[in-house]
Amino acid sequence: MDRRSFLRTSALGGSAAAAATLAAPAYAQGKRTLTLVTTWGRGLAGVHDAAQYCADAITAITDGQLTVDLKAAGELVGAFEVFDAVSAGQADMYHGVDYYFLGQHPALSFFSQVPFGMTFQEYNNWFHHGGGRELADELYTIFGLKCFSAGNTGPQSGGWYAKQMNSPEDFQGLKFRMPGQGGQVMGKLGASVQNLPGSEVYQALASGAIDGTEWIGPWADEKAGFQEITKIYYTAGFHEPGPNLNLTVNLEVFESLTPAHQAAIQNAAGACNIWNMSQFMANNAAALTRLQAGGVQVMEFPDSVWDAFGAAAQEVIAEPMGDELYKKCYDSYMASLKSSASWSGRSEAAFSVQRNRIMGL
Repeated sequence: MDRRSFLRTSALGGSAAAAATLAAPAYAQGKRTLTLVTTWGRGLAGVHDAAQYCADAITAITDGQLTVDLKAAGELVGAFEVFDAVSAGQADMYHGVDYYFLGQHPALSFFSQVPFGMTFQEYNNWFHHGGGRELADELYTIFGLKCFSAGNTGPQSGGWYAKQMNSPEDFQGLKFRMPGQGGQVMGKLGASVQNLPGSEVYQALASGAIDGTEWIGPWADEKAGFQEITKIYYTAGFHEPGPNLNLTVNLEVFESLTPAHQAAIQNAAGACNIWNMSQFMANNAAALTRLQAGGVQVMEFPDSVWDAFGAAAQEVIAEPMGDELYKKCYDSYMASLKSSASWSGRSEAAFSVQRNRIMGL
């Protein structure tokens, strides 16, 4: 189905339909305000910061010719409604992580995160130099969208649990919050998986509606306050080794902007991508030290659990392979990942082991 055509016939898509009648982009002149919606509650550490960075940077780069009006989750539309809102023209752009929207198309996982997938650097290698940008355009154009990488949390933690997870059997019946394909993996291990927006997770954990949750990493998790509820924390997770956050613009809105303003959006997103990743990585170690000082037990999953995660992940990733575009993205993604991992394993990874040994780190 051509979803873009469908949306243009909807009530929300009325303004987009009018724009679509133009034979060529009509570049907007003068000052303009763009509405940015997000999947993040206002103030969520790191992720809301990234959305605000993009908004502020676009305004600054354009010297106020473009003003971005940021609406956090729930202020205009809900966290899980931003994809449809921007696709239909109800808002101009969104900032978020696109595994929330796998119901729209399973290939969105490759432009957010797949289990046992790419790190931040590996994703950038693929997106900018391995065909990812072109595949993103092919996918997002279906929905009338244009995406830009605009943030990354770095490796995410395995999560917070009410008890130690000593075997794959411990996941049976566990009520656990995890979105995307990672959540599907947990489901294959017998967990009852919940997909909750970040702003709702603390209350769900505190009330017992869920038994455990993953969020991001030590700094963001500490800010969220999960250590007030449970003290068992697994610091390495399988599900998001480098989740990509996107700044995604309604395509017709984007094409109506001047080339200079289009470049401003692209460059604001690119700057945010590096700034946000650095923000998380600069804060995580100190936050983990504080969490441990407060009584948090830092745990690692045993090999049997890692093996179960791996087997289930391969099943989950293979399931949508009948979709031609998903398969096309998968083949490109995996070829780039293999190439990147081959070099980094012989260079950065080997160096890090020796540096840490020699320097006592």
